Amino acid sequence: MQLGFQRCSSIHLKELIKISRKTFIDAFEAVNEPEDFKAYIDFAFDRQKLSKELNDPNTFFYFAYNSNELVGYFKMNENESQTDIKLAEGIEIERIYVLERFQGMTIGQSMLDQIKQMAVAMNKAYLWLGVWEKNTKAITFYEKQGFSKFDMHPYYIGKDRQIDWLMRFELRT
Repeated sequence: MQLGFQRCSSIHLKELIKISRKTFIDAFEAVNEPEDFKAYIDFAFDRQKLSKELNDPNTFFYFAYNSNELVGYFKMNENESQTDIKLAEGIEIERIYVLERFQGMTIGQSMLDQIKQMAVAMNKAYLWLGVWEKNTKAITFYEKQGFSKFDMHPYYIGKDRQIDWLMRFELRT
């Protein structure tokens, strides 16, 4: 499968909200308390919030397409827009999601390969991300890709305090 990637802009806001909500709900709704989960969805994927992020020069959203069909998206942050480590030599992968019906087709791998290429072109030394400690499928995927755990931080779904593993991939060895 040959994917195409398109950087999102404000004209993509409606579709970005739709895929962001859909992929997050499919991935995590069943394992979270409904009230906290709804509060998180309403906050994280709010129209104004996503619009502001789309206009942030240090935040990059990309749609992934198979032919003309949207199959997933990713979000990267650099400099002060990173959620934790705000060093210029690194870049954060804040989100990488594939629509449920396309999972298991190496789309996540292709998106990660694209992110690595982009980060190298941006002269970054490493990638980093946060992944929920209970998301063993994602942790296993990232470990197979060469990421390693270096720290943890709290992550809130509504009022529910969860723990994310912080994982890093060295682009320069």
